[in-house]
Amino acid sequence: MGSTARPPGRALATFAIGFLLLDAVLFAYSGFALGRMMNVVWGGVCLVFAALVVVLWRRYRRAMLDLERARHDLRAEAESIRDLLHGKHLHN
Repeated sequence: MGSTARPPGRALATFAIGFLLLDAVLFAYSGFALGRMMNVVWGGVCLVFAALVVVLWRRYRRAMLDLERARHDLRAEAESIRDLLHGKHLHN
């Protein structure tokens, strides 16, 4: 069998969320401490992106679970067809 690439895992999503949240806090802190409102805005942007990563990660996981269920159903259907053909002595 050929090698298959593993999909991005939970660690990647966790790292991205943590990185964006850290950026959000540091931007906001520097914005308030130095009186630069643009840094506060960038902190808000990082916060929105962190929330977006969470939403997209959940959507990705739900899609992967649906795909796994469909794969299982297809496997069961193929097995039932194989059993039916075997019962009729059609061994193709």
